[in-house]
Amino acid sequence: MRGDTQLIQLVSPAGDRVGHPDFDRWVQDVSDVQLASLYEDMIVIRRIDTEATYLQRQGELALWPPLLGQEAAQIGSARALRSDDFVFSSYRENGVAYCRGVDYGGIVRVWRGNAHSGWNPFEVNMATPQVIIGAQTLHATGYAMGIKNDGADSVAVAYFGDGATSQGDVNEAMVFAASFQVPVIFFCQNNHWAISEPVGLQSQIPIASRATGFGIPSLRVDGNDVLAVMAATRVALHRARTGGGPTFIEAVTYRMGPHTTADDPGRYRDANELEIWAARDPIARVAALLENEGMFMPELEASVAAKADAVAKEMREACINMPDPLPMDVFAHVYSTPNSSLDVQKEHYARYLDSFPVDSSEGIDR
Repeated sequence: MRGDTQLIQLVSPAGDRVGHPDFDRWVQDVSDVQLASLYEDMIVIRRIDTEATYLQRQGELALWPPLLGQEAAQIGSARALRSDDFVFSSYRENGVAYCRGVDYGGIVRVWRGNAHSGWNPFEVNMATPQVIIGAQTLHATGYAMGIKNDGADSVAVAYFGDGATSQGDVNEAMVFAASFQVPVIFFCQNNHWAISEPVGLQSQIPIASRATGFGIPSLRVDGNDVLAVMAATRVALHRARTGGGPTFIEAVTYRMGPHTTADDPGRYRDANELEIWAARDPIARVAALLENEGMFMPELEASVAAKADAVAKEMREACINMPDPLPMDVFAHVYSTPNSSLDVQKEHYARYLDSFPVDSSEGIDR
């Protein structure tokens, strides 16, 4: 493995299988039925993404970070993980959260403003999303150091975008990971845009090539090819589990939507570029492959659509019916142990709330 500029690809944009001498064996166990399951995953998370965008536009969510176009990168990597592997993500990996078993209300809870975080990390072995760009790479590396000290064979995985590679945190994490040879995967979804800055502005070479400077082997994969992403992730996982240390994966994909629902990509992005990448749609690619394999039947399409509808309905209901937090909940889970400074603030805030007259028909429940 090296920082090769050649993309690993196992399925062409037209849906044809592409033979690869080094990576075919890593997905040879993926049957047509399992391929159909990956297709379902990708359809479902695109529907989650679309429904959450609708909820934001309807005023039910304050913000939403779309993942449109990055379904193969998230599903292909997440479905390669074991349940005891631990994920550290940015705010865009809602497809990974779906694969880890996060409940649908948990996926949107933070974006509704109802809690400090969306879920209990230790119930699904996935940390809650990190908004500070690139900070999760340090968390993943530290966790991986713990794995190594414990003598376990699980792996920590850090997801981040191409923009994060210009942050000091990411580079510092790679220094530590390489120095201590810990079992961590740095999974970069190169979606070509760090908010409004193109990737070519911040990196004059393929991002995967940067990792070799830290002594970390890297793989550059077609991020719109779910099988290639799965193969690359499995290679990195095997390396980490067998004492080989960290791996950097650059999944080359494209953010077809805005950075968040507060963004207008039309102000900085050429529409022709979007058209080019829309022709490489990761879901259309799997659908074409299934059709070539004789698996894309009306029954499959109907069952997948029904599953996506059911998930969207459940997420919408969980969002709209989510109870508002109580005023004093702002102090919950700030520290893991009692803290006198926080207690003082809590007391002051309680007195402040008590200063308001209470409407007997509503009241303020603390």
